[in-house]
Amino acid sequence: MSHTAHIRSHRKPRRSASKIAMRAGVAGGVLSTLAVAGASGAANAAEPVTQTLELPTLTADVATQVAQSADATQQAAANYQLQAERDAAAAKAAKQAKSDLADAKQKAEAKKKAAQEAARKEAAARASRNSERTTLSAKATTSTSTSTSTSTATGSAAAVVAFVKAQIGKAYVSGATGPSAYDCSGLVQTAFKQVGISLPRVSQDQSTAGTQVSLSNLQPGDILYWGGAGSAYHVAVYVGDGMFVGAQNPSSGVGEHPLSYDPPTGAVRVL
Repeated sequence: MSHTAHIRSHRKPRRSASKIAMRAGVAGGVLSTLAVAGASGAANAAEPVTQTLELPTLTADVATQVAQSADATQQAAANYQLQAERDAAAAKAAKQAKSDLADAKQKAEAKKKAAQEAARKEAAARASRNSERTTLSAKATTSTSTSTSTSTATGSAAAVVAFVKAQIGKAYVSGATGPSAYDCSGLVQTAFKQVGISLPRVSQDQSTAGTQVSLSNLQPGDILYWGGAGSAYHVAVYVGDGMFVGAQNPSSGVGEHPLSYDPPTGAVRVL
């Protein structure tokens, strides 16, 4: 036996053919993979890269907030529209009120002018009546002084004068003919009935019942009238000495007054 037979050899053991083949196959596969990857990389380098972004899905809370925001926006729009309509209505109402105020002012001014004109006419008419009464008063004064000789009543005239004086103090009632109350023509009619003379019932007719006489030539028993002959509105009886007795009005009743108290327009004589 050799003296080296028990010494272990230091050479690497030979690889088996199968292992060598396996390693060669693995290496080839790796190279193939690298080749494909390289080719793919080259292709990807030549083409643009498209990246897809996925939007986040709305959660229930976010959806509710969006809905509430939409409702709030819609409500705000409705409020703006309502306010605009109210503003338009207010503007229209203000315009109408302004127009109505102008009309009212115009009508008030017209009424004021009409009232002023009526007052002016009334004042002119009053002044005219006062002037006429002043003239008549002067005539009555003259007639009093000129009729002194005929101021004493006699006969039927005395009876008429006595009757009307006996009624002084009684009430004035429209349409009354005695014995407790009279109106102006009722007193005159009843007085002349005492002496058998029938006179018309109303003042207008009594003012034309006899002969027209001048106020400057009055005698007791003459009928005095106020207003025009045939359109008189008041009558009384002249009792002499510049005095007359008549049923004047509800406040004074039957009374005796001087001619200057209310100067008459004319007179008629029936006795």
